[in-house]
Amino acid sequence: MKVAIVGATGAVGREMISDLENSNINHIDIKLFASPRSAGEVLTFRGKSHEVKPFSLEAMRGLDACLMSAGGSFSRQNAKAIADLGVTVIDNSSAWRMVDGVPLVVPEVNPEALRGLPKGVIIANPNCSTIQMVVALKPLMDKFGVEQVQVATYQSVSGTGQKGIKELATQVESIFKFQDPKAEVYAQPIAYNVLPGIDVLDGSGHCFEEEKMVRETRKIFGKPNLPVMATTVRVPVYHCHSEAVSVQLSKPVSRREAIEAMTGFKGLTVHTEDAHAAFPTPRGIAGDQGVHVARVRTPIDAERSDWLQMWVVADNLKKGAATNAVQILEAISYH
Repeated sequence: MKVAIVGATGAVGREMISDLENSNINHIDIKLFASPRSAGEVLTFRGKSHEVKPFSLEAMRGLDACLMSAGGSFSRQNAKAIADLGVTVIDNSSAWRMVDGVPLVVPEVNPEALRGLPKGVIIANPNCSTIQMVVALKPLMDKFGVEQVQVATYQSVSGTGQKGIKELATQVESIFKFQDPKAEVYAQPIAYNVLPGIDVLDGSGHCFEEEKMVRETRKIFGKPNLPVMATTVRVPVYHCHSEAVSVQLSKPVSRREAIEAMTGFKGLTVHTEDAHAAFPTPRGIAGDQGVHVARVRTPIDAERSDWLQMWVVADNLKKGAATNAVQILEAISYH
């Protein structure tokens, strides 16, 4: 299988290389591309060194697939042209997610969206926060039905890429030197702080990250009118996004029934121990390819309820981006 990774030197691109290296696709002829500024760097894939080349459309000819994580503007300019060459594009940006006819896929949740696809199509990778939430919700939707979702996120700086990671590190160092931290990537310092909004604000008080979670969840589940209320928050954590999710089901359930429904679902680990030391956290989950759920509970004083609360954690660079893209590639490579 001939595969390109475009954006190979970025935070997500490097994870794509790692996940593809460990995928169950046995024979891969890989080509790595990045901006001219990053071209020339040498990266390793399955024991062999590969020089990162500057992207060109001509270099895409003859490939089977292209994993792309080079930003929305780049994807809007180049993804269709690459697909027109007969190359299947799996795009990690937000550029194509809500375009009619473009599948938006989480393989554990809506694999049917991949069935029968020809070569030379664009497949969109959902937003990182959306991915982990819909994996947690899918078994509940299948068993009980879902009426509405409320979510507050706690998103790491790696969601902004290498520049977000660097900004947090630099600001922490400044604070320890009793210097004022300088904010360049974010509107306010992120070190020892919480920023209650991610991406561009619209005129109604919502931000784009929240809109992505709402609209993408509806598209993935095929429920265009599903009420989803999101508050997205940036926190001073390097890796992994966490979420406090409240979901209204179509019928009352007990805590035990909810946990049983979620246990064993592919890609989902359910932590049932009620102990602070046992809860999944970003520090413990970083590098993991799955989604972790804990603190599954009904409202206080309600043994059974149509409302359920839970804590959801996943590595945004892994399942939230690179791992999901590689899983899509694994799924389509067998068709």
